[in-house]
This record gives sequence, structure tokens and C-alpha cells, in this order.
Amino acid sequence: MVSLDKNQSATVMFILLGFSEHPELQMPLFLLFLIIYAVTVVGNVGMIVVIKINPKLHTPMYFFLKHLSFLDFCYSTIIIPKLLENLIVQDRSISIKSCISQFSIGVICVITEMLMLAVMAYDHFVSIRYPLQYTVFMSKKLCALFVTVVYSWGIISSIVLTYSILVLSFCETPIINNFACEYSVFLSASCSAKHFSEKMLFIFANLSAFCTLVIILISYLFIFVTILKMHSVSGKYKAFSTCVSHLTAVTIFYGTIIFLYCIPNSKNSWLVVKVGSVFYLVVIPMLNPFIYSLRNNDVKETFRKIMDLKIVSY
Repeated sequence: MVSLDKNQSATVMFILLGFSEHPELQMPLFLLFLIIYAVTVVGNVGMIVVIKINPKLHTPMYFFLKHLSFLDFCYSTIIIPKLLENLIVQDRSISIKSCISQFSIGVICVITEMLMLAVMAYDHFVSIRYPLQYTVFMSKKLCALFVTVVYSWGIISSIVLTYSILVLSFCETPIINNFACEYSVFLSASCSAKHFSEKMLFIFANLSAFCTLVIILISYLFIFVTILKMHSVSGKYKAFSTCVSHLTAVTIFYGTIIFLYCIPNSKNSWLVVKVGSVFYLVVIPMLNPFIYSLRNNDVKETFRKIMDLKIVSY
């Protein structure tokens, strides 16, 4: 297996074609993605600020949601600015070091978000099954431990998958039919054997997706059983409405990830991969703040107060 040596890492450049095959769409897409990115930043940073300043939101559920917003902000920020640049400049090249850095940080964010959604599912289960003991079971120490484990696994996954890229050798100035440095970019650009790298991707993508999905499904199985045992209709509605936002986020996120990474790449065309990548790298980080805030009166009320203060200050 040929490794990526220092001389090669310094000279190899990737050319990310992005959406260059449709020059008439460059400017409309630039404006669209710029708006999406602005909304993503405002929404996720705003969610973090709202959770921090509103004492009613100082609960385990919103503690995890704050980290989810941070992750969405991070991985949209490492992807979208480069995407915007490539839409308006002729030189769409990116050094292999920059590409690997973008990929590594992105893996940390995506894998960590997977696990964070699983932790949030367990948190929902505890809040519905044991409402009176909720704050005892979900103590600050346990929440901090969950977050530490989640980020640690994201970092470990990133290290392993990045190493599986570093053992590859690359053709000089490969042209990549994508807009971001995803795993498929490195595999398509490699001139060496890819079996080890493909195996690592398959193992870690499926392991992370499978384990977190099992946690989510088991949590919701117990949640639904608990809801069915409730005698109060209003209690059932309140318990179910608590889960709607999380279920929506899980369905969108996992559906896209499983389709792109847990199914062999040969079954997906580049167009499908590119559209799917836009959805989970660009659109989902924008949607999450709206998914979690639209059904929560405390969040909406805090947003209104912040906006009123800004208006008054002007």
C-alpha cells in the first residue's frame, strides 16, 4: 500500500468542480447558499444564546441541544465558505492538506452529532418514563459524561478515517466532481489500492449509524409503551409532542447519512451523492434550530425578547 509522503502532500492539489457544469446557476446558487449560511449561523448561535440566558432552558435536554447547535454551526462553517468561494472564482483548487483538514473536522462534527441525537433520545425516554426523578437520573455529572464520550468517539473516528486517507497515494491534480472534501473525493482521486480505506469507512459509518440507531429505537420503543400506559389524553399528547422535534431531526439526518454512506457508492450516481451532500451538509444545519424552536414557547418567547431589545436599542 502506497502512503501519502510529505513531498506529495505538499504538491497535490484537488480541483473541486462543485456545480461548474451549470455556469448559469453559479450566481443563483451563490445567493441561495449565502442566505442558507446566514440563516444557519443566526439560528444556531441564536439557539445557543437563548438556552444560555433563559433559566427555564437550563435542563439536560437543552444542554444537549446547545451542543447540537454548536456542531451544526461548526460543520456548516467548514463547508459552506469554501463552497461559496468556488461558485464565484475560476480557480477551484484546494490543497490536499486543506482538504484533509476539512474532512477531519467534518467527521468529528457528523459522528458526534449522530451520537448526540442518540443521547437526546435517551434523555427523552428518562423525562417521560421517570418525570419526578428526571433531574436526579440526568444529573449534571452524567450529562457531562455523555457529552465527553460523544465528542471522544467523534475524535477517534476522525483519527482512524483520516489515517485511512493518509495511506493512499493520489494522482497529480485530480479533478473531483463534488463541492466538499468527503470520503468519496479521496477514494475517487486515489491511484492506489482502496480496499483498506473502503473497509474503514464501511465499518465506522455502519458501526456509528447502527449503534446510535439501536439506542434511538429502543428509547422510543419504551417511550411509546410508556405513553400507551398513560390514562390522561392530555398527558399522552404532551409526552408525544415532546418527541416530535427530535424524531423529525433524527429521520432527516439518519435517512440522508444511511443513504449516502451505508450503501455502497457504486449504487449512487455523482449527482445523487452531490444533492445528498448538499442536504446534510448545508440544509440540515439550517433546519435544526427551526425544528426544535417552533414547538417550544420558551424558546420563541426568548427570541422575541432579544429582538425587542435590539429594536429598542436602535
